Parts: sequence; structure tokens; C-alpha cells
Amino acid sequence: MRVCAPFFFMVYSLHMKTETHPKYFTDAKATCACGRTFAMGSTNEKLEVEICSSCHPFYSGNEKILDAAGRVEKFKARSSKSSASKEKRSKGSK
Repeated sequence: MRVCAPFFFMVYSLHMKTETHPKYFTDAKATCACGRTFAMGSTNEKLEVEICSSCHPFYSGNEKILDAAGRVEKFKARSSKSSASKEKRSKGSK
């Protein structure tokens, strides 16, 4: 079955709801946790964001290096404790 496009849009437009889209603010104020404010387009008039381009490590270059060595040492300590407890259990059951 083939529908004629102009007829379809004419019928569809008669049944569409009006004002379904929210109001769009072109100059919405966004405030970052670092204190920077900037204007942007949004459906909310005021926005609060946690991170922006001025405080994001990728854009600012102030990358925080995590203590990976400490994490690895903690993991090794946990794995050695669990293997030691497994050995005690296996020796105790024999």
C-alpha cells in the first residue's frame, strides 16, 4: 500500500499536539563547581555542572596522577594473604 506524501503530512498535521516542546533558553547561565560561569543554550534557565573545560584535566593540562604503585602493592598484599590462608586450610585438613 502506497501513501501519497502530501496527503499523509496534511492528515498528520491535523492530529499533532501543539506546544509539546519545552522553552529553549539561548542564554542559559551554567555555573561550574570551580566557580566559572558561562552562557549556553539549554531548556533550563540555570545549570550547575561539576566540571567544565577550564577545570577538566584533559583541557587544562593539570592531570592528577593516581598512586598506582600503592594500589598494586595493596593488591599483592591481599592476594598473598588469601593464598596463605588457603595453604593453612589445606594443611589443616590433611
